[in-house]
Amino acid sequence: MDNLKIERDGAVVTVRLHRPHVLNALSGDLLAELLDTLRPLDTDPEVGCFVVTGSERVFAAGADIKEMAGRTAAQMAAEDYFGAWEDFAALRTPRIAAVNGFALGGGCELAMMCDLVIAGESAVFGQPEIKLGVIPGIGGTQRLTRLVGRAKAMDLVLTGRTMDAREAGGCGLVSRVVPDDRVLPEALEAAATIASYGRAAVTAARECVDRALETGLRDGILFERRVFHALFATDDQKEGMAAFLEKRRPRFTGR
Repeated sequence: MDNLKIERDGAVVTVRLHRPHVLNALSGDLLAELLDTLRPLDTDPEVGCFVVTGSERVFAAGADIKEMAGRTAAQMAAEDYFGAWEDFAALRTPRIAAVNGFALGGGCELAMMCDLVIAGESAVFGQPEIKLGVIPGIGGTQRLTRLVGRAKAMDLVLTGRTMDAREAGGCGLVSRVVPDDRVLPEALEAAATIASYGRAAVTAARECVDRALETGLRDGILFERRVFHALFATDDQKEGMAAFLEKRRPRFTGR
């Protein structure tokens, strides 16, 4: 693979963006490789979490401007350019973004498509597309607003300014801010923890949290309760509660 480096350690798969000559710009080929790699792993019962990362200098500095600069509006619409990124967002396996350096434009949007964002103290986030005469196109205006609120999203999208990891953590874009050299170890540790739990419960938890962004409180609570009830049909619920009562570690099987 030219654009990615893949490593697997037990139930955790690490995907490293690898286009150093263009600061990990997100091209169509990179996306195709990403989906070709992760789709089969997404249905592998032995895989419990994905970690997406870049280099020590940059997570991803944006979409590949050279690739799209000459396209017309008709071509962009006909290709549904960027549309396939929603296939990445729809993967059911939990995803952690481990961010060092710049996560700008498409890079920031890729991080927001993950469930957790663990950032180094020197990480920088932003949606500077306005400086190119366009707007975010991989969900930036929508996910950013849901995560940080209208006021902060307007500030970032309309001015094109960036924010450091501390600000990103304070407004809800970033889950954890850690020393730069701890980003990947922290992400891998979190991924291993998530992967150690029952897959049905992890999937249900993700769906319930996402539902909270898309529905009213009453409907969301009802959805959560029904999912909670349904998990009592799983072997993992029986094992988890038995292990608690017996004061031992649970042995989840994903059933």
